[in-house]
Amino acid sequence: MTADAGDTPEATDRPWTVHYTPGTTHDLDYGTTTLCDQFDQAVSAHFERPATEFFGRVTTYGDLGSRVRRAAEGLRLLGVDKGDRVAVLLPNCPQGIVVFYAALRLGAIVVEHNPLYTADELEAPFADHGAKVVVAWNVVTDVVQDLAARPDTAIEHVLAVDLLDAFPTAKRLALRHLPVPSLRASRDKLSRPDTHTPRWAALETGPELDFSHPYPTNDDVALILYTSGTTGTPKGAMLTHANLVANSTQGEAWVPGLEPGKERFLASLPMFHAYGVTMCVVFGIAQGARLQLVPTPDMDLIMPIFAKEPPTFIPAVPPIYTRILEEADKRGISLKGIRNSFSGAMSLRADLIERWEAATDGLLVEGYGMTETSPITVGNPMSTARRAGSIGVPFPDTDIRVVDKEDPSRDVPSGEPGELLVKGPQVFPGYWNNEEATAATLHDGWLRTGDVVEQAPDGFLHVVDRIKEVIVTGGFNVYPSEVEAVLRTAPGIADCAVVGRHGAHGEQVVAAVVLEPGASIDVDAIRAHCKSSLAGYKVPREFVGLDELPANPMGKVLRKKVAEAINP
Repeated sequence: MTADAGDTPEATDRPWTVHYTPGTTHDLDYGTTTLCDQFDQAVSAHFERPATEFFGRVTTYGDLGSRVRRAAEGLRLLGVDKGDRVAVLLPNCPQGIVVFYAALRLGAIVVEHNPLYTADELEAPFADHGAKVVVAWNVVTDVVQDLAARPDTAIEHVLAVDLLDAFPTAKRLALRHLPVPSLRASRDKLSRPDTHTPRWAALETGPELDFSHPYPTNDDVALILYTSGTTGTPKGAMLTHANLVANSTQGEAWVPGLEPGKERFLASLPMFHAYGVTMCVVFGIAQGARLQLVPTPDMDLIMPIFAKEPPTFIPAVPPIYTRILEEADKRGISLKGIRNSFSGAMSLRADLIERWEAATDGLLVEGYGMTETSPITVGNPMSTARRAGSIGVPFPDTDIRVVDKEDPSRDVPSGEPGELLVKGPQVFPGYWNNEEATAATLHDGWLRTGDVVEQAPDGFLHVVDRIKEVIVTGGFNVYPSEVEAVLRTAPGIADCAVVGRHGAHGEQVVAAVVLEPGASIDVDAIRAHCKSSLAGYKVPREFVGLDELPANPMGKVLRKKVAEAINP
């Protein structure tokens, strides 16, 4: 049984439901559906329709289903079984979809990692989850082999993915064989020959998994994504099949007018991010959509898609929307036909909403979530009821509390700032092998988000501040302590503090540094030092010299004071 917005008793218990788009259902029935069930249903219902599009090459749901069954059998023959972890280091590509569903079909747990991370950044997560099988982009297999040689990791098999295998034949041959400098440069960004690592492609061409092989249950863990607190210590957030199915089902209820089998989803958000894996892949597959995959949100890759057949649904972050508007205008490409766009990870400006909606005749709304909630818990209605500057109202079947930051058992009065707590079917069961962190995050069945919000009497929420001093740049989290630890080992730096600086394209990582006597700031040398241990987006864009760092009486650096000191 379902209830429409405005019905009782839900409207009394959850007053914000009056703002739901007419027809939005809540009190949803999630059943015992797994991600594998969703995938099989999509393959059956949309067998001849496009499932993925990659550099112009289209794969049907029928072909994708066969590739998943073959890859599942290949992984099984490597020894992958229920509960085993399969690590994935890939940009968005068809092979990434195949390995994701193939591992899940065996009851295994997928662990998605940023393929641009260094071996130092990956070592602690790999030691934690203990994956024996790794599927990696052939550009980074040397990093994985480095990891495999380290004593704390359990890697036994590494399979290399060549993105060019998923290209249309003509483009693949041109990139591999034509001696054109510009093509060679493009090829080197996408693929690097690796003759030492077994190729993933072989698994997709072998025999298919027997249909009688046991399926996972919806209570099984499907995915682990690593996140960190203010200390930068990695924690593996476990998301079950039920969590991810629930969030995609909630998304379906939230977005009006979806036509199964006819939608086109722009998949520019990476699968190693909860926002990307749920909104671009799980939600898209559940709708039988065509996933328009791009390995990176580069406008030279996105604009040809828009020129040919624009997406109907886009999940993204504000900087991507800004760049799309700029490039479409520059290239004379129409954005009409994009009906629904969802923005998260950082604040969405009112002027960007106005520009986007004028260019598309569609809607752009802001939402809120975190890795531990699969990820979305709050969203603006997909209607003119959305409010710029607000993260919206809770999703169907999602409850919230706003509590005292020091005492989560005490609710604060309406309109006053407090920490946001959430509860719902999308909330994770805990962190992998980390009961202490789980206990600190889950309070009497409520998830502590670490974010300070204010709730208006009608239910709309506004983010006031982050308790966790995390920098969000380009939709990715940067933990200051991690960057500071690397900076402090750079020659000439006595102390440092890393903060975010807000700009037109979101936050930028900025480092305030205190130099050793007689030292000077050599920006190129410091950046090179950072890049040896950190992904590029974590490396500070700017270095500001200070005589000393603001601190409290106990000597703890006050990052807010640092930000005030270095921001104009």
